[in-house]
Amino acid sequence: MLELHVEGMTCGHCVRAVTEAVHTVIAGTPVAIDLPSGTVRIANAEASDTAKITAAITEEGYTVK
Repeated sequence: MLELHVEGMTCGHCVRAVTEAVHTVIAGTPVAIDLPSGTVRIANAEASDTAKITAAITEEGYTVK
């Protein structure tokens, strides 16, 4: 499991956008997002996936910390 902190998510559209971005890297993997904390938990992801997932989320306009 990989856990990231993503800034700029405020609504359901943001959740869908970030989930779809993750799925461009690891298709169909479960993604759990907590909007208030900005936490994104990605099942079946490894540390080696971090750069690709971060790039995909950043392309959607969000900041990964």
